[in-house]
Amino acid sequence: MAKLTGAAGPALLSALTLGACAAGLGGAAVLIPDDPPEGPPATVSISGSGSTAQKGAMDAWRAEFRRTHPDLRVDYRANGSGAGIRDFIAGTTAFAGSDVAMRPCEQARADRRCGSRAMHVPMVVGPIALAYNLPSMPELKLSPTTLNGIFSGRIIRWNAPEIAADNRGMRLPNTGIRPFHRSDDSGTTHNFTAYLKAAGRWPYRPSRKWTGSGQGVAGSEGVADAVRHTTGSIGYVEYGFAGDARLRTAKVRNASGRYVALSPESATEALQGARIADGGNDLVVEFDHRARGKGAYPIVLVTYEIICSENPGPAVRTFLRYTAGDAGQSYLSL
Repeated sequence: MAKLTGAAGPALLSALTLGACAAGLGGAAVLIPDDPPEGPPATVSISGSGSTAQKGAMDAWRAEFRRTHPDLRVDYRANGSGAGIRDFIAGTTAFAGSDVAMRPCEQARADRRCGSRAMHVPMVVGPIALAYNLPSMPELKLSPTTLNGIFSGRIIRWNAPEIAADNRGMRLPNTGIRPFHRSDDSGTTHNFTAYLKAAGRWPYRPSRKWTGSGQGVAGSEGVADAVRHTTGSIGYVEYGFAGDARLRTAKVRNASGRYVALSPESATEALQGARIADGGNDLVVEFDHRARGKGAYPIVLVTYEIICSENPGPAVRTFLRYTAGDAGQSYLSL
């Protein structure tokens, strides 16, 4: 995952650096309401749910937070962005993790649940990898048009002319393509299909529910595991899961026409020029999948923690100040 740095407001993303599995929001503590004078209770548990893309970050944060705050326990269930939003609206969790901003109807319900504005606090940046299992191809290049063809079901074999055009001089196997996608309500799916729509010819609207071709698998870990065990397969998954499964990842052609490998530097460059949308005290990040940075890897997502803006609870404030602050970030950064 990646680190979001910079001051609060439109300049929030003016500088981005990547960490091992999570990212902080420099200066973000001022956006989380102050603790009441008496502080959190002596012993308390809070729970969150949602994004599977941030599971690695959340696991690491929770472990370190419990060590430094033994009287505060944080539970997190990685059940997908949509499920996390539903849990938060229902009042069964104190915060939600989501890789996409809430829909207007969800925002309205979350506001009613809070009795105030429910706000998005950007916490991590996750590059989305195109993980593949093709033993004869140690390197693979894919353009947006080719990716559209693969995930819409139009391109069905690895030696298709479109893939050959992306990989000139390479000997492609005459193997069927097995695309894997998320079967659950997923923010990663929304971000991937938003990229396909912006950069290629994706025939559907971006959605948290998959609308293309292929086989569905629950969760980021499930997609990575399916690709690892299936020759000829490809799937989109947050980069940390691809790395944990030791999967090869494709180079993707960006808006400047270069095929770029996923790396901390290339993912960071993709978010140059990103800004905070005009949303009052909310912090929804807007960025262009067609950014023309020469070294930009174009498929990234921003994960939010969704909380009640006026009264998130003292334990939630304490935990998010830790994750967004120097202590949480220094623990996770490279």
